[in-house]
Amino acid sequence: MENPWRQRWQEGRIGFHLSETHPALVRYWTTLGVTQGTKVLVPLCGKSLDMRWLADQGHPVLGIELAPEAIEQFFAQRSAGVSRYTQAGFDVSRQGSVELWCGDFFHLHIQQAAEVGAFYDRASLIALPPATRERYAFHLAQLVPPGAQGLLVSLSHGDHEAGPPFSVPGSEIERLFIPNFQVELLAHGEADDRGRSESVWALKRRGPHV
Repeated sequence: MENPWRQRWQEGRIGFHLSETHPALVRYWTTLGVTQGTKVLVPLCGKSLDMRWLADQGHPVLGIELAPEAIEQFFAQRSAGVSRYTQAGFDVSRQGSVELWCGDFFHLHIQQAAEVGAFYDRASLIALPPATRERYAFHLAQLVPPGAQGLLVSLSHGDHEAGPPFSVPGSEIERLFIPNFQVELLAHGEADDRGRSESVWALKRRGPHV
């Protein structure tokens, strides 16, 4: 997968990384009703502290990340041991209940995500150019089972050509996900001084006959 994020990690240009848990995750995750013990898929996860928060809520976490730099930095935040192995083209590292797979999200197969029952996207969709976003939404739908719930945090700004992070308006989110998910807008924030505003969405995978 061609991804300019990798170069950003290599150069240390990661202004998109938050040094705290995303407020939208803390505020809205519990409203989804995802039961403790449900494994959460986090595509293009970076070294997000959101994964620690999810683990602390009792969720095993499966994060997928292309940049090994991000994975190493994530695990370096804690002194606990890390176990490592390979799995079908992915380099897998595990610390506690957080498992990070280094590789291309689009190479993740449904069998490898068999235990996933929920998902969280804070910076995945907005990292991808338009044509790849179509592919992403479809692939996510293939990986999660009917009834799986997720939280999506998106971003919109004035320059729809510039990115990453790219501007993904609500109309595009609905177009991408409604074929396979129930989609609900939970919040739309005010624009910051750079004209960027976040929106928070709840998604639920539709069943085969819905």
